[in-house]
Amino acid sequence: MHIVIMGCGRVGAMLATGLEKRGHSVGVIDQNPEAFRRLGNEFKGLTVEGIGFDREVLEAAGIRRADAFAAVSSGDNSNILSARVVRENYHVDNVVARIYDQGRAEVFERLGIPTVATVKWTVTQMLRRLLPSGSQPVWSDPTGDARLMQVHVHNGWVGRRISELSAAADAPIPFVLRVGRGIVPDRDTIYQDGDLIYVACYTERVDELETLFAAAPGRN
Repeated sequence: MHIVIMGCGRVGAMLATGLEKRGHSVGVIDQNPEAFRRLGNEFKGLTVEGIGFDREVLEAAGIRRADAFAAVSSGDNSNILSARVVRENYHVDNVVARIYDQGRAEVFERLGIPTVATVKWTVTQMLRRLLPSGSQPVWSDPTGDARLMQVHVHNGWVGRRISELSAAADAPIPFVLRVGRGIVPDRDTIYQDGDLIYVACYTERVDELETLFAAAPGRN
């Protein structure tokens, strides 16, 4: 995968180096060229000075071949604007923006742009959104036989009941993370764009369930 990151503060630098260590190519954008020092001498990805919603800057960072985009600069407006430009003009589906104002996060979720608002788990949640397949279990039992997995769900499932997702997986979905808050779904809870679902399953079924939810309903 090629992933473009706007913002090379501590979060952006940690994301970039973490993704590169996982074998992905990375392009990093920042207005301050001094910020790229945080990447270290071993970083092999692209570094582009400029504004993240400037098309020339985005293209220099490889947005036309990008599989994902993360906006993690220090400005909410810049992050949202960049995310919308990437989503709407370059048709990159896997886009996430960091938002400092928790109260505004839900508004931006309604625009179809998943957001991460809590600083404490920003890097972990960004990585899980950018690299949904093969993500590490949230919890596993001492034997390794059973686990709780955060599973990426294709947008084709939006509007379906969580109970339908659970039935399709033949596995319980004990809770959902929505706009930074955990909810315990009931039979009428609807899966919304940007939701993160957690599936309890046996380890041997992880690949099967990720494959199921990586596609729209009826395409497996």
